[in-house]
Amino acid sequence: MSSIEARDLTKRYGSFVALSNLNLKIEGAKCVGFLGPNGAGKTTTLKIFTDLIRASGGQALINGVDVHKEKKKALDPCGVLIETPEIYPSFTPREALSMIADLRGIPRADRTKRIEAVVSEVKMDEWMDKKVGKFSKGMKQRINIAAALLSDPEIVLLDEPTTGLDPRGQAEVRDIVRSLKQRNRLVFMSSHLLNEVSEICDEVAMIDHGKLLVYDTLAHVTDRFAHDGGESVVQVELVRDIDDQVIRGQISSLAGVGSVEKLNPRSLRIKFSGGQEEQARLLTDLVALKIGMLSYHPSASTLEDTYLNLIKDTL
Repeated sequence: MSSIEARDLTKRYGSFVALSNLNLKIEGAKCVGFLGPNGAGKTTTLKIFTDLIRASGGQALINGVDVHKEKKKALDPCGVLIETPEIYPSFTPREALSMIADLRGIPRADRTKRIEAVVSEVKMDEWMDKKVGKFSKGMKQRINIAAALLSDPEIVLLDEPTTGLDPRGQAEVRDIVRSLKQRNRLVFMSSHLLNEVSEICDEVAMIDHGKLLVYDTLAHVTDRFAHDGGESVVQVELVRDIDDQVIRGQISSLAGVGSVEKLNPRSLRIKFSGGQEEQARLLTDLVALKIGMLSYHPSASTLEDTYLNLIKDTL
């Protein structure tokens, strides 16, 4: 089983403590959001896990192997995207990825097949032989993700992969991250965007001022910390437009539902009474209505309430 683990991980810069005795163990095939504001210690953690910087104390382990002591062995099963690397603008994706494959020691006989596979995975097939200099930021980031996937990794570490992208670019990258979960990979993705973590991730680790606040499933975190007067909030994404009459006549009348807000023709925010058992029942009831549900997850606003509640003690 794939795993990454921080044991008492600490990083100091003089008197400034960027990480403070961070303990976090993640196992299995899933997507975990590493959530926190800018400066919380997210990138520092990922750079220690890739041995780009050294910890002042503690250990970073990948599949039980100390990254600093046995870097090659520890990082062999990993694909990594830290910050936003640049690609030579005169290169095509095929040329850039061929160079990276060579640097990583991917056998020559396998390179063409692997390059075509990862470019297809990030949905850039038609741009394979176009010069990168003409690409948008979102397109370049998709190629950067393809580079991280070249060795067909079992663990993928992503550092705020949608930062600096326009809404369309963000949506494209999020779709790719969702697809990574379906290939039996452990994805550890840092982000400061609440809606991003809410939409993509199965679990969330919240960090602030270099300290871990909580690590749990998204549902458990919001269930434990974000109730207001016994109410919970979920967001529902739909495959087709929903009629207002269905909202008023059917969804609003479901047991426990307090209110239904139509965010756009294909997205709803539902407030309901109770915790996880009631949430499971609501999901069953919504599926029975056959309204074309694509996803059902805690609302970003709920996650925001949770986060704001948790960071009060660290301010």
